[in-house]
Amino acid sequence: MLIKFLRTVRILLEMVKFEHTIFALPFALISVVLAAQQLPDGWPAARVIGWVLAAMVGARSAAMAFNRIVDSDYDAINPRTARRALPSGLLTLGQVIAFTIVAVGLFEWAAWELNPLCFVLSPLALAAMLGYSFTKRFTYLSHLCLGLAIGLSPIGAWLAVTGQLKIVPVLLGAAVMLWIGGFDIIYALQDYNFDLKTGLHSLPKAIGPSRALLVSRIMHASMLLLMVTVGWLDGLHWAYYFGVLFVGSLIAYEQSLVKPEDISRVDLAFFTLNGWVSVSMFIFVLLDRLHF
Repeated sequence: MLIKFLRTVRILLEMVKFEHTIFALPFALISVVLAAQQLPDGWPAARVIGWVLAAMVGARSAAMAFNRIVDSDYDAINPRTARRALPSGLLTLGQVIAFTIVAVGLFEWAAWELNPLCFVLSPLALAAMLGYSFTKRFTYLSHLCLGLAIGLSPIGAWLAVTGQLKIVPVLLGAAVMLWIGGFDIIYALQDYNFDLKTGLHSLPKAIGPSRALLVSRIMHASMLLLMVTVGWLDGLHWAYYFGVLFVGSLIAYEQSLVKPEDISRVDLAFFTLNGWVSVSMFIFVLLDRLHF
């Protein structure tokens, strides 16, 4: 019985790509570090960091699981996704629904523990995160909707630390939105033909793969400009700007890996490099704060 339960948990975690929580989590932690400069001792309390981590894990897990539920019919007929846990029968619909409810509960619990403002605003964040799953049915801007949902994480983290909203976390959230949306366009190239057949919406389908990649590059360039603006407004130093430069080089390499006629290296661009983008940026922000 225990072995069966542990196996189910493992499959559930694989289903939501739990290890890819690393994409957005470092940007939430960046926001925590920057917001803490307004506190008397300049550093956040350990409990705040812990509950921010819990909120991020709960939110992302809920969003991914809900997406698998909503897309299960499409996943079953898409050769790329047919082996996912739900369409392949590794998990039942009831198990995934239960997992989603638990993840939502963790997110709401974390928001409650952080402060009243976070808890009051949590349903709006949840609506954005879960609502993304439906956007592919009616708009080619679904990539930005995904970016917006994840871009709320640094804003929420800032509110968790200070209880007040300022321009810096909003710009940081916008940078995350453009970064996520830009590489989701790259990821969507894999389903270009499937989207044409089924009527699902994506930017590659709307304007073609070549133009969609150009938009992705413009979004990523704009993301870097916003990161520079965040550093200027928050009075950050050379370590931060070196981090932006390093991250920019990673994103440029990511973009070079994918071409309209060759998407064989999408997984490297999407998963490996984007993990390094977020982790590297957090390290450089931390170095900036520790040094200055």
